Amino acid sequence: MAEGARGGRRGLPRLARDLAIDLGTANTLIHHQDRGVVLDEPSVVAVSAETGELVAAGTRAKEMLGRTPGAVRAVRPMRAGVISEPDATEQMLRWFTDRVGMSRVFRPRVVVCIPSDITGVERRAVEEAVLRVGARRVYLVEEPMVAAIGAGLPVTDTQASMVVDIGGGSTDVAVIALGGIVASRSTRTAGDAIDDAIVDHVRRHLSLLLGERSAEHIKVEVGSAFPLATEVSTRVRGRDLVTGLPKTVDVGSAEIRRAIAGPVGEVVGLVRDVLDRCPPELAGDVLQRGITLTGGGALLRGLDARLRHELGVPVTVADAPLRAVVRGAGRCVDDFAALQPVLVDGHRF
Repeated sequence: MAEGARGGRRGLPRLARDLAIDLGTANTLIHHQDRGVVLDEPSVVAVSAETGELVAAGTRAKEMLGRTPGAVRAVRPMRAGVISEPDATEQMLRWFTDRVGMSRVFRPRVVVCIPSDITGVERRAVEEAVLRVGARRVYLVEEPMVAAIGAGLPVTDTQASMVVDIGGGSTDVAVIALGGIVASRSTRTAGDAIDDAIVDHVRRHLSLLLGERSAEHIKVEVGSAFPLATEVSTRVRGRDLVTGLPKTVDVGSAEIRRAIAGPVGEVVGLVRDVLDRCPPELAGDVLQRGITLTGGGALLRGLDARLRHELGVPVTVADAPLRAVVRGAGRCVDDFAALQPVLVDGHRF
């Protein structure tokens, strides 16, 4: 590590501190070496439609979704866990790293989390975006591995652990033992797919057009993957497709559970498939240790109960599951030597 990064030079104790970035479809989180998580913002940018210049990023930009005038375009530059709009992603990253005080002179090393099924082209796009905003070197780590580390699972044990990381754009399922991924599967069905299913259901069955923020509100308020002891409901506003006028309707958790049955069932099927592909000894370990859920999707009501019911395996939700990935990546930053084996494709320091 550079001398400035170790604080060996007087007056420069933090200028080149390394960073870990969870560049997610829904949210971007940044861990600063020795300071922990210093940023947690929605992965949204608002840019000028005419010049392409940044207008806002993060929470402020998310508030603009579906509300911007013609001169401003609010976009989510990450889709399905990968970069869909390179220029907007770079602007967003630059704004976020400026906020956390990343030095452009004493350039830090940066660990970035990626989905396990990312292609070589998509991987290079992530590396190049982070290098352009000022990183000295970029290291890539697979999300299920760092999610397991962040959830406190003993990934170096001979006994296997299983993690299901459900983000906004992708779901990664992995069985981990001896510091490596033994069996894994990934799908682009995750939180965004659940939101889309809600929008489609409300449009087809209630003749109401919703924006993505309203769909997310419904998911958070009444979404569930398993019957609840007490069903709940919420009120939502949208545009009536018949009259074209604003309309308010009540939707209940039972109805939304039916609406999201498709994407939830796909996630459950993915977990079952990984268990089926596991060597018998490791499957026995999972039966004993159980499955750990991480990511924003882990917060969907009843998902742990649904998995327990269908798979017959203990299931727990990690503490602060939204931050499990960035916590694990942060441990890579805080102790590169100990966690060097989890870095992708021979990117070694």
